[in-house]
Order: sequence, then structure tokens, then C-alpha cells
Amino acid sequence: MHIKTEATERHTLAVIVDNEPGILARIAGLFTARGYNIESLTVSEITADKSVSRITIVTSASPATMEQIIAQLDRLVPVHKVTDLTAQGAHVERELALIKVRGTGDHRIEALRLADVYRARVVDATTTSFVFEVTGGIDKIDKFVELMGEVGLIEVARTGIVAIARGKEAA
Repeated sequence: MHIKTEATERHTLAVIVDNEPGILARIAGLFTARGYNIESLTVSEITADKSVSRITIVTSASPATMEQIIAQLDRLVPVHKVTDLTAQGAHVERELALIKVRGTGDHRIEALRLADVYRARVVDATTTSFVFEVTGGIDKIDKFVELMGEVGLIEVARTGIVAIARGKEAA
């Protein structure tokens, strides 16, 4: 017996919502109740009066499942708009990471050299460690973290993906 499975694709969704208590829990609950995984989630207020927020969600699903996710998000009352940035086309994605690294002797020099190559900024330094700030795509940050692992990685904090559509139109 052969079961056909649809390939999953990574999608970045921009969800504009009323900034009210419980909305993030309702959206996360929608994903978990249906067995969908959230790979990245960021939230920020986007209006001066703090009444509206933008939630950026990165998830992977088949095309049919993605349609269901978008339709279910769209049905939630405090949701104004759901945009699948991936389906819409060209968009910019970035993430910020803070990476703490041991740094003494040759390891210190190598950490600084790699940080320069990856355009990471030193935001804190002691005689035995650094905290680097690096922004970019997921692959860039993953590679920088991997390389710092060889030098003396201590800790990593990542923001998650933020994304915006290219061009003159809003998401």
C-alpha cells in the first residue's frame, strides 16, 4: 500500500492583530492543537498607540495545510490580516543573535577575526569573553554559531525571524 505524502515547504507569515491579552496564546494554540510546528515567532507593536501588533510566524507545511493554517488564522476575531510572504514572492528576512564566546589567547584572536568576517559587532567584552551581535539570514547566523562552537561558544540568544515584503505594498 502506497501512501502519498505532500512535500512540506517553509513559509513566513505576517499576521496583523489587535494588541490584546491572550491573542498570542490563541494563535500558538491554533498551531499546537492541530499539530503544526512554529519554527520562529516574533511579535511587536506596530502603531503609535500600541493597539496593533505584527506577529511573524515561520512554519513548514504542505500547500494544502498552509491554506488551512491561513484560513484558520484569518477566522480569529482580533486578526486583521494574514499574509503569506513566501507565497507573495520577494521578501526580506532577518534575525538578530547575541553570542557569548570564551576569548583568551589564540582563541580570542580567532573569535575577533571570525566576527569581522561575519560583520558581527562586539557589544560586551571582558578579559575572558565576548558577546557578539550578528544580524542576517538564518544560514549566516547558524554558520557563525557553528564556527564560534570551535572557538569557545558559551551561550546563544536569538530573536527569531522578522520579515517584510519587498516593494511599495504593505503585507
